[in-house]
Amino acid sequence: MKILVTGGAGFIGSHLVEFLLKHGDEVIVLDDLSTGRLENLADVAEHPALQVTEGNVTDEKLVDELVPNVDVVYHLAASVGVKNIVDNLVESIENNVRGTEVILRAASDNMKRILLTSTSEVYGRTNDEPFREDDDLRIGPTRKTRWSYACSKALDEYLGFAYYHERQLPVTAVRLFNTVGERQTDQYGMVLPTFVRQAVANEPITIYGDGSQSRCFCHVSDVVTAIHGLMSSPETAGEVYNIGSTEELSMNDLAERVRTVLGSTSEITYVPYAEAYKVGFDDISRRVPDISKLLSTMAWKPTIGLDEIITRVAAAQQEQRVAENA
Repeated sequence: MKILVTGGAGFIGSHLVEFLLKHGDEVIVLDDLSTGRLENLADVAEHPALQVTEGNVTDEKLVDELVPNVDVVYHLAASVGVKNIVDNLVESIENNVRGTEVILRAASDNMKRILLTSTSEVYGRTNDEPFREDDDLRIGPTRKTRWSYACSKALDEYLGFAYYHERQLPVTAVRLFNTVGERQTDQYGMVLPTFVRQAVANEPITIYGDGSQSRCFCHVSDVVTAIHGLMSSPETAGEVYNIGSTEELSMNDLAERVRTVLGSTSEITYVPYAEAYKVGFDDISRRVPDISKLLSTMAWKPTIGLDEIITRVAAAQQEQRVAENA
């Protein structure tokens, strides 16, 4: 099978590309390398079944050249990271909405199976926990700029399912909860690689807010396995699925866990949101998925625990430091 992966040089995308190549697929990567890195594909760079095209998913001409030549599209290209999005609001919204519009139209014109990667952010402030796919979305006010990402990804879903209902495009959407692992950078505000980097250096571990906010962390390889499983079943077309771990952990507990696993002497410090982000930031106190819909579709469970994830992330960061200093 020949597959297009937009955002294939990114954190999740590169792991998906490796997975697909190991399963015998031909893969075309489309990535503008704004947040993705060719280094993420270093282990498969010489693979004969891999083609890397540098470009933006909003480039209609380029997308129209690529999509007719593949069987399936995995659309992962998007602006990512809370800090990156808050600092680059216009670009983030335009990339997410316009990019999805272009790729969906091309997929529809050629009737290609397509996966849209969405986010747990779309649930917003809903008090129904754990989050279910059919819950109402309670996104905050438009002047709270933090919600622009959630709104843009929700619009992506609406557009995808509009194509499904109106034009019978076989589209599946996945709402990813906190996905972590090797190659995830701390450059855009990702919490786990940031905590790990700080702990390894015995620098203060910086928690935004009071640390009571909680998340569930799932290793990227487990997430990729779930994504591929959903796309392997035609019955998942027209549906949306949560993917993530259900082990809930506060930021305070995560910081302590990172310190313990890595044997760090780092202190834990707290920074108010007003100092960490621009005006208009808001946060979600809890984010826990209900994955019963996913489990009713396929046999899946996270296989890599948090302690091992922390160890792997620390080792990967060390390898990167060595490579950069070589």
